[in-house]
Amino acid sequence: MLSRLTRPQAVAVCALPVVALVATALFAPLPFALAQPGMTANVLGDNKGTPVITISGADVRPTSGQLRMTTIEATGPDTHVSLGDVFDSWFRTDRAVMPHDAVYPSGQSDKEIEQHNVEQMRESQDAASEAALGYLKLSDKTVKVTLKLADVGGPSAGLLFSLGVVDKLDGDGNGGDLTGGRTIAGTGTIDADGTVGAVGGVALKTQAAKRDGATVFLVPKAECSDAKAELPKGLRLIPVTSLNGAVSALRALESGKGTVPSC
Repeated sequence: MLSRLTRPQAVAVCALPVVALVATALFAPLPFALAQPGMTANVLGDNKGTPVITISGADVRPTSGQLRMTTIEATGPDTHVSLGDVFDSWFRTDRAVMPHDAVYPSGQSDKEIEQHNVEQMRESQDAASEAALGYLKLSDKTVKVTLKLADVGGPSAGLLFSLGVVDKLDGDGNGGDLTGGRTIAGTGTIDADGTVGAVGGVALKTQAAKRDGATVFLVPKAECSDAKAELPKGLRLIPVTSLNGAVSALRALESGKGTVPSC
């Protein structure tokens, strides 16, 4: 014999599966990674006690100002990201929710991902040196450039590496600093021919730049709209597509002559 449930009892019984589903959704792992502004490093100076840029075979000039490469810091490839984490980050300007596979290639172990990032950094450094020496019309057979940046992987520091080499060897081309004494930050990949490429995460990188004292941010032109989305007050964006364009923009900014592009 079946007994009839009262209305409150029936509601309570029906609510149990709903509560269970909500709890599962809130705490089940989701295919996302969470990112935030990461560290920055002045490529004209030292990083963890070691010069970022070392040059032999040519006269190196003293520099003032800073050229700061920027990073984002993401949750690890095996980090459990729940719906609650996603909601919390979604509405914060200093956090970003990104597809897991966009940050970490699927099917790769932590060690494989680390090796991939290290290899990308090495290739970026080689391209950055070649681009800078090519811009200055110097031979890599007589001028040797060594780039070292601990605990950072990927190719996004390429543009700043190249600018650092140019500043150390040639400055603004007229005896002054390419930075004009400012703290300039930026991001962008670079090819050996000096072409600057997009990198992602620029809205978070602008926040890292502002936090660490930058007043100017060099951004790949294709990512202008992303950079403007959460642009910190007092940080000026300069879009670039090539090393030559970046140097020209910084020279114009320093001298007050010529056009400085804007997003």
